[in-house]
Amino acid sequence: MTAADLVAVLVGVVALVAVVVLTVAGISLWRTMRELRLVVDELRAEAVPTVSALRDTVETANQELDRVDSLLESAERITTTVDSASRLTFRALSPPIIKTMSFFAGTRRAGARLRSRRSGELIDTHGRRASTAPLDPATSRRVE
Repeated sequence: MTAADLVAVLVGVVALVAVVVLTVAGISLWRTMRELRLVVDELRAEAVPTVSALRDTVETANQELDRVDSLLESAERITTTVDSASRLTFRALSPPIIKTMSFFAGTRRAGARLRSRRSGELIDTHGRRASTAPLDPATSRRVE
């Protein structure tokens, strides 16, 4: 056998080994691709309903947020209305109440003065009896 024959045999053996290795790798790759397709199909079968349910949940949450936003706007309007009404009520009722209380206080004082003139007692400006007893210089109290 000559050197050329030996090289030809070696190249043939190497080529055969390369074909066998590539065949094994191709079969392994084909099996992996088949398993990957099965996993993708399972994932799609599970993910599509989950994503659909998630979409429904998000839509429901958005509707609820819109509802809550509407309720908050209504509450703000009601608060503004009540605040305005209470301010208006305060402005409308304060002067008459103050005037009525002043009128009755003045009436009470006038009545006390009229009664004191009839009985001869002295009444101060607050409607209390004024004492005519002299003051003690040490204690600044009336001495009776």
